Amino acid sequence: MLSRTADSLYWLSRYVERAENTARIIDAASRLAALPAGYGSATNEWESALAATGSKENFAAHYDEATPETVVDFLAFSPQNPSSIKNCLENARTNARSVRTALTTELWETINSAWLELKNYSPRDHNLSRLADFLRFVKQTSLSFDGSAYRTMLRSDSYCFTRIGVYMERADATARILDVKYHVLLPPGAQVGGSLDYFQWSSILRSVSALTAYHWVYRQNLKPWLVADLLILNQQMPRSIASCYENLTRYLDMLARHYGRQGPSQRHARSTFTRLQNANLDDVFQSGLHEFLSEFIADNNRLGSQINEQYLI
Repeated sequence: MLSRTADSLYWLSRYVERAENTARIIDAASRLAALPAGYGSATNEWESALAATGSKENFAAHYDEATPETVVDFLAFSPQNPSSIKNCLENARTNARSVRTALTTELWETINSAWLELKNYSPRDHNLSRLADFLRFVKQTSLSFDGSAYRTMLRSDSYCFTRIGVYMERADATARILDVKYHVLLPPGAQVGGSLDYFQWSSILRSVSALTAYHWVYRQNLKPWLVADLLILNQQMPRSIASCYENLTRYLDMLARHYGRQGPSQRHARSTFTRLQNANLDDVFQSGLHEFLSEFIADNNRLGSQINEQYLI
């Protein structure tokens, strides 16, 4: 496969996954902002949404204040934000079009239909029902993309590159959402395990479709350390960091078998996955959750660079 084809497939899936993650973060922020005044936080939930997407500096260069209107505009529609939902879906369609012959009909139609439907939404869609419709559309597009890839693509190198892009983006998003909750959202002096903490964790779990899974696994009220366990170390949870790296290791090893050689990306993914398998929650909290997640995000970025150098240049 040509490296530019692999690059387009990889970034096609990353952009679709990034659009979904951003939609989920906006949804979580809107839920937190709608809490009754008695549960209100001293922090700005919309600023936390910017922190979770890693776009605070870029936002500050274009807007004076983080309000629901400005943040939704920036994260969903702004051309100045390279990772806005609109830009992500347009970039995904551009990449899909450039490798149209490497995609199944169903996969192409999912991306192209989403691009066409995107034109029905605009930055003026700030009312709650219209915003909810838009976020559902984005999440449904990602689910349809995943389902079409799973059900119609040959398990070839093309499929591997699309899956690697998904899990790279998903691991980064899960780590950032957790880090923002622990490091930003709960204000100084607020009670860990209090009502505000509970509603924030509920919103975070809903944002990654994990609230029901949490109750199935732990069968008790929300506890911060158990949420961290679910989203970091539990391989049964599809959006957990450990599950993402289990899949990254699998698909990078499949690529190695396709091409007859391994490289730094396979070794790095396997090393990170082994570390996650051998970790326990006490170790994570003893070293500091923020430090653990920051180190992981840097490691994940290094893996992205290695994949780029090994296959995409």
